[in-house]
Amino acid sequence: MKRPQLERPALLKARGIQRLYGPGKGCEEIDFTLHQGEVLGIVGESGSGKSTLLRVLSGLEKPDQGQVIYHPAEQGCAGVAGSDAELDLYAISEARRRALLRMEWGLVHQNPRDGLRLGVSAGANVGERLMAMGQRHYGELRAAGQDWMSRVELDPERIDDAPQTFSGGMQQRLQIARTLVTQPRLVFMDEPTGGLDVSVQARLLDMLRTLTRELGLSVILVTHDLAVARLLAHRLMVMRRGRVVEAGLTDQILDDPQHPYTQLLVSSVLTP
Repeated sequence: MKRPQLERPALLKARGIQRLYGPGKGCEEIDFTLHQGEVLGIVGESGSGKSTLLRVLSGLEKPDQGQVIYHPAEQGCAGVAGSDAELDLYAISEARRRALLRMEWGLVHQNPRDGLRLGVSAGANVGERLMAMGQRHYGELRAAGQDWMSRVELDPERIDDAPQTFSGGMQQRLQIARTLVTQPRLVFMDEPTGGLDVSVQARLLDMLRTLTRELGLSVILVTHDLAVARLLAHRLMVMRRGRVVEAGLTDQILDDPQHPYTQLLVSSVLTP
């Protein structure tokens, strides 16, 4: 996998993030920088705090302390010009956070039904994101829906079908099309292949790898599956009991883990 150039500008920074629900529940002392065009994987067992961290980073849950700093587009929805501008995610209004998620960010849920509107057609699910950005031409919305259904390997002839008529893997593809149609700068993915059959996972992962490369996406990926992390992520953060115990380039961590917990994770995957 081609590695990102780390001299690329920073896109998102976490500074001293803490969000606790009780002893050992949540996350604390989280610091990192995500660069443009980089895929950062967050791995760990269930209860390690990775999903809590993702909710904080994506603006869904306010931290107890710490900052999430975002560098918006020069003419971004936040109305802050200049590549050196910074936004403190939890110092701006809730309305501006929602606008950010709608116009510059995207979120792919583990359960695709959480990221889809089941009461409208597949094409309407894709088109709604464009309408939120001001697109109103029906023909162009429909063409974009068909184009993105093709890009995620769905039959564009099914543009008028309801999401409930699709399989779980197809619903996940539709959710990804809905998320990426606006070409967001930053995408948060929460276990995007969780609950899918192995063969379906393989095709979905191959598609995600292609799209992230072609679109130059910046991605924060939460997964418990080290095979998914190896395929998609440039860098990894390994979490245990709410803290990051090891961080670095994906291949280095998975091929030569230093922390005992990371060693245990890797060996449990390799041992039949």
